[in-house]
Amino acid sequence: MTTSKPAAPGIDFPGVGCGLAILRDNQILLCRRLKAPEQGHWTITGGKVDMMEDSRSAARREGVEESGLAIGDAIDFLCVSEHVLDADRQHWISLIYVTRDTHGDPLETEPDKLADIGWYDLDALPAPLSRFAADAIAALRTQSLLG
Repeated sequence: MTTSKPAAPGIDFPGVGCGLAILRDNQILLCRRLKAPEQGHWTITGGKVDMMEDSRSAARREGVEESGLAIGDAIDFLCVSEHVLDADRQHWISLIYVTRDTHGDPLETEPDKLADIGWYDLDALPAPLSRFAADAIAALRTQSLLG
């Protein structure tokens, strides 16, 4: 008797993700991914939206979990980002939010997933950026939300 593995979002069907662009003093919080998708790329905080969880709450939850920051309720919708990553065989549609409502210093709270967390000036970003982060930064610039 063989048991089949349950279908995985992003791998077996398009997954629903979320992200949170965290801004402070004209800088954005970025961390480096240690695992696929986009291993080694710099990204904003984010992850998968859980069943029965709204995307805004998921973005806040992921931001807290991944950064160790206290994040308030002032979170606004920023953009949608779609990732079709052939190299990683993954497909995600992500709703991205933005906040300046944070307190504390960022910590590496998930060292098995993320590393090198810190604040970066928008004109001195590390490379390579994840598709997720690049879309968020483009939306921030387009909507004049920097500064």
